[in-house]
Amino acid sequence: MNKPSPSRRSGISAFLVMDVLAEAKALGRKAVETGGPGIIHLEIGEPGTPAPRPVREAAIRALESGRIAYTEALGLPALREAISGHYKAHYGLDVAASRIVVTTGSSGGFILAFLAMLDHGARIGIPSPGYPAYRNILQALGIEAVEIATGPETRYAMSAAAIEAAHAAKPLDAVLMMSPANPTGVLTAPVGVKAIAETCARLGLWLVSDEIYHGLTYEGEEASALAFSDDAVIVNSFSKYFSMTGWRVGWLVVPERLVRPIERLAQNLAICVPYLSQIAAVSAFDAYDEAEATKAIYARNRAVLHECLPALGLPPLPMDGAFYAYCDISRHSNDSLAFAKKALHEAGIAITPGLDFDRSEGNRFVRFSYAGNESDVVEAMKRLKAWLG
Repeated sequence: MNKPSPSRRSGISAFLVMDVLAEAKALGRKAVETGGPGIIHLEIGEPGTPAPRPVREAAIRALESGRIAYTEALGLPALREAISGHYKAHYGLDVAASRIVVTTGSSGGFILAFLAMLDHGARIGIPSPGYPAYRNILQALGIEAVEIATGPETRYAMSAAAIEAAHAAKPLDAVLMMSPANPTGVLTAPVGVKAIAETCARLGLWLVSDEIYHGLTYEGEEASALAFSDDAVIVNSFSKYFSMTGWRVGWLVVPERLVRPIERLAQNLAICVPYLSQIAAVSAFDAYDEAEATKAIYARNRAVLHECLPALGLPPLPMDGAFYAYCDISRHSNDSLAFAKKALHEAGIAITPGLDFDRSEGNRFVRFSYAGNESDVVEAMKRLKAWLG
Protein backbone atom coordinates (compact mmCIF):
# COMPACT_ATOMS: atom_id res chain seq x y z
CA MET A 1 0.00 0.00 0.00
CA ASN A 2 1.39 3.43 -0.96
CA LYS A 3 1.44 5.91 1.90
CA PRO A 4 1.50 9.68 1.43
CA SER A 5 4.90 11.27 2.04
CA PRO A 6 5.67 14.32 4.16
CA SER A 7 5.65 17.61 2.26
CA ARG A 8 8.81 18.92 0.64
CA ARG A 9 8.41 22.12 2.64
CA SER A 10 8.84 20.13 5.86
CA GLY A 11 12.27 18.94 4.76
CA ILE A 12 14.06 21.88 6.39
CA SER A 13 17.28 21.53 8.34
CA ALA A 14 17.19 20.65 12.01
CA PHE A 15 17.86 23.42 14.51
CA LEU A 16 21.14 21.91 15.72
CA VAL A 17 21.18 23.63 19.10
CA MET A 18 17.97 21.78 19.99
CA ASP A 19 19.58 18.48 18.98
CA VAL A 20 22.58 19.32 21.18
CA LEU A 21 20.24 20.21 24.05
CA ALA A 22 18.37 16.91 23.76
CA GLU A 23 21.60 14.89 23.77
CA ALA A 24 23.02 16.92 26.65
CA LYS A 25 19.89 16.40 28.73
CA ALA A 26 20.00 12.67 28.07
CA LEU A 27 23.63 12.55 29.20
CA GLY A 28 22.72 14.64 32.23
CA ARG A 29 20.02 12.17 33.28
CA LYS A 30 22.50 9.33 32.90
CA ALA A 31 25.01 11.21 35.05
CA VAL A 32 22.41 11.55 37.81
CA GLU A 33 21.75 7.81 37.70
CA THR A 34 25.44 6.89 37.83
CA GLY A 35 26.61 9.62 40.17
CA GLY A 36 28.95 11.06 37.55
CA PRO A 37 29.66 14.75 36.89
CA GLY A 38 26.76 16.61 35.37
CA ILE A 39 26.53 18.45 32.07
CA ILE A 40 27.07 22.21 31.96
CA HIS A 41 24.71 23.83 29.48
CA LEU A 42 26.31 26.60 27.44
CA GLU A 43 24.46 25.68 24.24
CA ILE A 44 21.00 27.15 24.63
CA GLY A 45 20.25 30.86 24.43
CA GLU A 46 17.94 30.86 27.41
CA PRO A 47 18.16 33.02 30.55
CA GLY A 48 18.92 31.00 33.65
CA THR A 49 16.74 33.25 35.82
CA PRO A 50 12.95 33.02 36.19
CA ALA A 51 10.60 35.63 34.84
CA PRO A 52 10.53 38.74 37.05
CA ARG A 53 8.34 38.64 40.15
CA PRO A 54 5.74 41.14 38.88
CA VAL A 55 5.24 38.92 35.83
CA ARG A 56 4.70 35.78 37.89
CA GLU A 57 2.40 37.55 40.32
CA ALA A 58 0.29 38.97 37.50
CA ALA A 59 -0.13 35.47 36.07
CA ILE A 60 -1.20 34.10 39.46
CA ARG A 61 -3.78 36.86 39.88
CA ALA A 62 -5.15 36.16 36.41
CA LEU A 63 -5.45 32.44 37.16
CA GLU A 64 -7.25 33.10 40.41
CA SER A 65 -9.66 35.52 38.77
CA GLY A 66 -11.29 32.76 36.76
CA ARG A 67 -11.82 32.56 33.04
CA ILE A 68 -8.83 32.49 30.67
CA ALA A 69 -10.27 33.51 27.31
CA TYR A 70 -9.44 34.55 23.78
CA THR A 71 -8.12 38.05 23.21
CA GLU A 72 -8.12 40.26 20.14
CA ALA A 73 -5.93 38.77 17.39
CA LEU A 74 -3.59 41.76 17.51
CA GLY A 75 -3.20 41.42 21.28
CA LEU A 76 -4.60 42.86 24.48
CA PRO A 77 -4.98 46.64 24.16
CA ALA A 78 -3.29 47.06 27.56
CA LEU A 79 -0.21 45.15 26.38
CA ARG A 80 -0.02 47.03 23.08
CA GLU A 81 -0.19 50.31 25.00
CA ALA A 82 2.50 49.11 27.42
CA ILE A 83 4.81 48.22 24.53
CA SER A 84 4.15 51.63 23.01
CA GLY A 85 5.15 53.19 26.33
CA HIS A 86 8.35 51.15 26.32
CA TYR A 87 9.40 52.72 23.02
CA LYS A 88 8.84 56.18 24.45
CA ALA A 89 10.68 55.44 27.70
CA HIS A 90 13.60 53.45 26.28
CA TYR A 91 14.16 55.01 22.84
CA GLY A 92 12.33 58.34 22.98
CA LEU A 93 10.18 57.19 20.05
CA ASP A 94 6.46 57.79 19.62
CA VAL A 95 5.05 54.50 18.32
CA ALA A 96 1.28 54.24 18.10
CA ALA A 97 -0.18 51.21 19.86
CA SER A 98 -2.22 50.59 16.70
CA ARG A 99 1.04 49.60 14.92
CA ILE A 100 1.95 46.97 17.53
CA VAL A 101 1.05 43.30 17.09
CA VAL A 102 1.44 40.84 19.95
CA THR A 103 2.87 37.53 18.70
CA THR A 104 3.67 34.03 19.87
CA GLY A 105 7.28 34.84 20.68
CA SER A 106 9.51 36.34 18.02
CA SER A 107 9.11 33.11 16.02
CA GLY A 108 5.40 33.72 15.50
CA GLY A 109 6.23 37.32 14.65
CA PHE A 110 8.59 36.30 11.87
CA ILE A 111 6.02 33.97 10.34
CA LEU A 112 3.32 36.65 10.35
CA ALA A 113 5.66 39.32 9.02
CA PHE A 114 7.09 37.17 6.23
CA LEU A 115 3.62 36.04 5.13
CA ALA A 116 2.29 39.59 5.14
CA MET A 117 5.25 41.14 3.32
CA LEU A 118 6.53 38.55 0.87
CA ASP A 119 4.97 36.34 -1.78
CA HIS A 120 6.10 32.81 -2.58
CA GLY A 121 9.40 33.01 -4.44
CA ALA A 122 10.40 36.42 -3.05
CA ARG A 123 14.02 36.99 -2.02
CA ILE A 124 15.21 38.33 1.34
CA GLY A 125 18.79 39.01 2.40
CA ILE A 126 19.77 37.57 5.78
CA PRO A 127 23.07 37.78 7.68
CA SER A 128 25.60 34.96 7.73
CA PRO A 129 26.48 33.84 10.33
CA GLY A 130 22.96 34.23 11.60
CA TYR A 131 20.06 32.70 13.49
CA PRO A 132 19.28 29.42 11.65
CA ALA A 133 15.52 29.62 12.09
CA TYR A 134 15.46 32.59 9.68
CA ARG A 135 16.64 30.38 6.83
CA ASN A 136 14.50 27.42 7.85
CA ILE A 137 11.25 29.35 8.32
CA LEU A 138 11.78 31.10 5.00
CA GLN A 139 12.40 27.79 3.23
CA ALA A 140 9.21 26.31 4.66
CA LEU A 141 7.29 29.37 3.42
CA GLY A 142 8.75 29.14 -0.08
CA ILE A 143 10.73 32.38 0.27
CA GLU A 144 14.36 32.46 -0.85
CA ALA A 145 16.88 33.36 1.85
CA VAL A 146 19.90 35.11 0.34
CA GLU A 147 22.78 34.81 2.76
CA ILE A 148 24.87 37.99 3.02
CA ALA A 149 28.26 37.12 4.47
CA THR A 150 29.70 39.31 7.20
CA GLY A 151 33.37 39.45 8.08
CA PRO A 152 36.12 41.23 10.00
CA GLU A 153 36.01 44.27 7.72
CA THR A 154 32.64 45.21 9.28
CA ARG A 155 33.23 43.54 12.68
CA TYR A 156 30.85 40.80 11.46
CA ALA A 157 27.92 43.24 11.26
CA MET A 158 25.68 43.49 8.19
CA SER A 159 26.44 46.60 6.16
CA ALA A 160 24.58 48.82 3.71
CA ALA A 161 27.32 48.22 1.13
CA ALA A 162 26.86 44.44 1.31
CA ILE A 163 23.10 44.83 0.90
CA GLU A 164 23.60 47.06 -2.11
CA ALA A 165 25.99 44.54 -3.68
CA ALA A 166 23.62 41.61 -3.10
CA HIS A 167 20.72 43.56 -4.60
CA ALA A 168 22.81 44.54 -7.63
CA ALA A 169 23.78 40.91 -8.24
CA LYS A 170 20.12 39.82 -8.25
CA PRO A 171 17.28 41.98 -6.94
CA LEU A 172 16.06 41.46 -3.39
CA ASP A 173 12.60 42.13 -2.02
CA ALA A 174 13.58 42.54 1.62
CA VAL A 175 16.46 42.55 4.08
CA LEU A 176 16.62 41.16 7.60
CA MET A 177 19.17 42.51 10.08
CA MET A 178 19.82 41.65 13.73
CA SER A 179 21.58 43.71 16.38
CA PRO A 180 22.89 42.60 18.84
CA ALA A 181 23.34 39.48 16.78
CA ASN A 182 22.95 35.77 17.36
CA PRO A 183 25.35 33.89 17.28
CA THR A 184 28.06 36.55 17.32
CA GLY A 185 26.92 39.08 19.90
CA VAL A 186 28.05 41.81 17.49
CA LEU A 187 26.28 45.19 17.65
CA THR A 188 25.51 47.31 14.60
CA ALA A 189 26.29 50.91 15.54
CA PRO A 190 23.52 53.51 15.10
CA VAL A 191 25.29 54.94 12.04
CA GLY A 192 25.23 51.45 10.49
CA VAL A 193 21.54 50.93 11.26
CA LYS A 194 20.78 54.33 9.73
CA ALA A 195 22.73 53.48 6.58
CA ILE A 196 20.91 50.16 6.20
CA ALA A 197 17.50 51.81 6.70
CA GLU A 198 18.29 54.50 4.14
CA THR A 199 19.63 51.96 1.64
CA CYS A 200 16.51 49.79 1.93
CA ALA A 201 14.27 52.84 1.50
CA ARG A 202 16.19 53.98 -1.59
CA LEU A 203 16.10 50.49 -3.15
CA GLY A 204 12.43 49.93 -2.29
CA LEU A 205 13.10 46.96 0.01
CA TRP A 206 11.28 45.88 3.13
CA LEU A 207 13.54 46.12 6.20
CA VAL A 208 13.02 43.66 9.05
CA SER A 209 15.01 44.41 12.20
CA ASP A 210 15.34 41.65 14.81
CA GLU A 211 15.83 43.49 18.10
CA ILE A 212 15.19 40.61 20.49
CA TYR A 213 18.49 41.22 22.33
CA HIS A 214 17.93 44.92 22.85
CA GLY A 215 18.62 45.83 26.45
CA LEU A 216 21.50 43.35 26.58
CA THR A 217 24.31 45.58 25.30
CA TYR A 218 27.63 45.90 27.15
CA GLU A 219 29.73 47.92 24.71
CA GLY A 220 28.54 50.45 22.16
CA GLU A 221 25.10 51.98 21.65
CA GLU A 222 22.06 50.08 20.42
CA ALA A 223 19.58 51.73 18.11
CA SER A 224 16.17 50.66 16.86
CA ALA A 225 15.63 50.80 13.13
CA LEU A 226 12.45 52.71 13.97
CA ALA A 227 14.65 55.70 14.78
CA PHE A 228 15.51 55.91 11.09
CA SER A 229 12.49 54.45 9.29
CA ASP A 230 8.80 54.36 10.14
CA ASP A 231 8.53 51.70 7.44
CA ALA A 232 10.82 49.23 9.23
CA VAL A 233 9.26 46.05 10.61
CA ILE A 234 10.55 45.44 14.13
CA VAL A 235 10.59 42.00 15.75
CA ASN A 236 11.08 41.73 19.50
CA SER A 237 10.14 39.51 22.41
CA PHE A 238 9.91 39.27 26.17
CA SER A 239 12.05 36.11 26.05
CA LYS A 240 15.58 37.43 26.47
CA TYR A 241 15.78 40.72 28.39
CA PHE A 242 12.76 39.83 30.55
CA SER A 243 13.64 36.11 30.93
CA MET A 244 10.26 34.92 29.60
CA THR A 245 11.25 32.24 27.07
CA GLY A 246 8.57 29.67 27.92
CA TRP A 247 5.79 32.26 28.07
CA ARG A 248 5.98 32.59 24.26
CA VAL A 249 5.02 36.22 23.90
CA GLY A 250 6.65 38.78 21.63
CA TRP A 251 5.68 41.66 19.39
CA LEU A 252 5.96 43.32 16.01
CA VAL A 253 5.97 47.01 15.18
CA VAL A 254 4.74 47.41 11.61
CA PRO A 255 3.68 50.21 9.26
CA GLU A 256 -0.07 50.84 9.28
CA ARG A 257 -0.61 49.22 5.86
CA LEU A 258 0.52 45.86 7.29
CA VAL A 259 -1.68 45.89 10.39
CA ARG A 260 -4.87 44.55 8.80
CA PRO A 261 -3.11 41.90 6.64
CA ILE A 262 -1.29 40.63 9.74
CA GLU A 263 -4.51 40.71 11.75
CA ARG A 264 -6.22 38.50 9.16
CA LEU A 265 -3.30 36.06 9.22
CA ALA A 266 -3.21 35.99 13.03
CA GLN A 267 -6.96 35.39 13.27
CA ASN A 268 -6.66 32.31 11.11
CA LEU A 269 -3.30 30.88 12.15
CA ALA A 270 -3.57 31.12 15.92
CA ILE A 271 -6.60 33.26 16.88
CA CYS A 272 -4.51 34.97 19.55
CA VAL A 273 -1.46 34.73 21.79
CA PRO A 274 -2.25 32.97 25.11
CA TYR A 275 -4.18 35.31 27.39
CA LEU A 276 -2.20 34.41 30.50
CA SER A 277 1.13 35.26 28.86
CA GLN A 278 -0.20 38.57 27.62
CA ILE A 279 -1.53 39.57 31.04
CA ALA A 280 1.80 38.65 32.60
CA ALA A 281 3.80 40.53 29.97
CA VAL A 282 2.05 43.81 30.77
CA SER A 283 3.77 43.68 34.16
CA ALA A 284 7.23 43.05 32.66
CA PHE A 285 7.59 46.79 32.20
CA ASP A 286 7.36 47.15 35.98
CA ALA A 287 10.42 44.90 36.34
CA TYR A 288 13.31 46.81 34.81
CA ASP A 289 15.25 46.55 38.08
CA GLU A 290 15.10 42.74 38.04
CA ALA A 291 15.95 42.64 34.33
CA GLU A 292 18.99 44.84 34.92
CA ALA A 293 20.10 42.64 37.85
CA THR A 294 19.97 39.63 35.51
CA LYS A 295 21.91 41.57 32.90
CA ALA A 296 24.60 42.19 35.53
CA ILE A 297 24.97 38.39 35.90
CA TYR A 298 25.49 38.12 32.15
CA ALA A 299 28.07 40.88 32.29
CA ARG A 300 30.07 38.99 34.93
CA ASN A 301 29.81 35.76 32.92
CA ARG A 302 30.93 37.66 29.83
CA ALA A 303 33.99 38.94 31.69
CA VAL A 304 34.95 35.36 32.62
CA LEU A 305 34.69 34.18 29.00
CA HIS A 306 36.44 37.28 27.70
CA GLU A 307 39.43 36.46 29.88
CA CYS A 308 39.50 32.68 29.52
CA LEU A 309 38.58 31.87 25.93
CA PRO A 310 41.46 33.67 24.13
CA ALA A 311 43.94 32.05 26.52
CA LEU A 312 42.53 28.65 25.53
CA GLY A 313 43.04 29.32 21.82
CA LEU A 314 39.34 30.10 21.27
CA PRO A 315 39.25 33.80 20.37
CA PRO A 316 35.69 35.18 20.26
CA LEU A 317 34.24 37.69 17.85
CA PRO A 318 33.36 41.06 19.44
CA MET A 319 31.10 40.35 22.43
CA ASP A 320 29.14 43.60 22.29
CA GLY A 321 25.75 42.31 23.37
CA ALA A 322 23.27 39.43 23.70
CA PHE A 323 24.82 36.58 25.76
CA TYR A 324 26.99 34.71 23.29
CA ALA A 325 30.65 34.16 22.50
CA TYR A 326 31.22 32.99 18.93
CA CYS A 327 34.68 31.49 18.91
CA ASP A 328 37.17 30.47 16.25
CA ILE A 329 38.29 26.88 16.94
CA SER A 330 40.82 26.69 14.09
CA ARG A 331 43.69 26.13 16.50
CA HIS A 332 42.02 22.92 17.71
CA SER A 333 39.77 21.66 14.90
CA ASN A 334 38.20 22.41 11.53
CA ASP A 335 35.06 20.41 12.35
CA SER A 336 32.74 22.24 14.72
CA LEU A 337 30.27 19.34 14.87
CA ALA A 338 32.97 16.93 16.01
CA PHE A 339 34.49 19.48 18.37
CA ALA A 340 31.13 20.18 20.05
CA LYS A 341 30.34 16.48 20.38
CA LYS A 342 33.72 15.74 21.96
CA ALA A 343 33.33 18.69 24.35
CA LEU A 344 29.97 17.26 25.41
CA HIS A 345 31.07 13.65 25.86
CA GLU A 346 34.61 14.19 27.12
CA ALA A 347 34.36 17.44 29.12
CA GLY A 348 30.66 17.53 29.96
CA ILE A 349 30.20 20.96 28.32
CA ALA A 350 27.32 21.50 25.88
CA ILE A 351 28.11 24.09 23.18
CA THR A 352 26.66 24.76 19.74
CA PRO A 353 28.56 24.02 16.50
CA GLY A 354 28.93 26.96 14.15
CA LEU A 355 27.41 25.01 11.27
CA ASP A 356 24.06 25.79 12.84
CA PHE A 357 24.62 29.46 11.98
CA ASP A 358 26.88 29.47 8.93
CA ARG A 359 26.94 26.72 6.32
CA SER A 360 30.09 28.11 4.66
CA GLU A 361 32.46 29.00 7.51
CA GLY A 362 30.67 27.51 10.51
CA ASN A 363 32.92 24.44 10.53
CA ARG A 364 35.55 26.52 12.33
CA PHE A 365 33.35 28.23 14.93
CA VAL A 366 31.37 27.26 18.02
CA ARG A 367 28.98 29.31 20.13
CA PHE A 368 29.05 29.55 23.92
CA SER A 369 25.97 30.93 25.68
CA TYR A 370 26.67 32.73 28.96
CA ALA A 371 23.03 33.17 29.95
CA GLY A 372 23.26 30.69 32.83
CA ASN A 373 24.53 31.08 36.38
CA GLU A 374 28.01 32.27 37.25
CA SER A 375 29.21 29.10 38.93
CA ASP A 376 28.44 27.04 35.81
CA VAL A 377 30.38 29.41 33.57
CA VAL A 378 33.41 29.33 35.88
CA GLU A 379 33.29 25.54 36.14
CA ALA A 380 32.91 25.20 32.37
CA MET A 381 36.09 27.20 31.81
CA LYS A 382 37.95 24.96 34.30
CA ARG A 383 36.76 21.85 32.50
CA LEU A 384 37.58 23.35 29.11
CA LYS A 385 41.12 24.18 30.22
CA ALA A 386 41.66 20.64 31.53
CA TRP A 387 40.17 19.10 28.39
CA LEU A 388 42.17 21.15 25.90
CA GLY A 389 45.34 20.60 27.93
